[in-house]
Amino acid sequence: MKVILLADIKGVGKKDQVINASDGYARNYLFPKKLAVEANNENMLKLKAKQNGIEYKKNVEKEEAIKLANKLKEITLQIKVKAGENGKIFGGVTAKEIAENLKTQQKIEIDKKKINLAETIKTLGTATVDIKLYEGVTGKLKIQILAE
Repeated sequence: MKVILLADIKGVGKKDQVINASDGYARNYLFPKKLAVEANNENMLKLKAKQNGIEYKKNVEKEEAIKLANKLKEITLQIKVKAGENGKIFGGVTAKEIAENLKTQQKIEIDKKKINLAETIKTLGTATVDIKLYEGVTGKLKIQILAE
């Protein structure tokens, strides 16, 4: 019997997957515990509509990420820090500081975890940082570190 899983079941399949299950397993275990529904025409149409909705949402999010990546290319973020002689910064510029300055200066909110910074920036000058916006979409942000 073909069934559509409503939840992940270890060793059987993932949610929204159509599988072949024995009649007894489906009727005595999957259906009573609301883990699956029969894969009839009505339920298959519902599943197809749900998958189309998820696909549309992913496409919209990816388009927004691409627009944001293009916007980030044009921005030069200026961060003022305390620095000593010969351009050494006290502490360093972290992903958290970059995210906060981006929010206050440009009104763009990005999670600090998405900013790909190998190590803190410890010198004055210009640096380019990668920001992972979406799966397969990475934006580049130019940062100018200035002394106070």
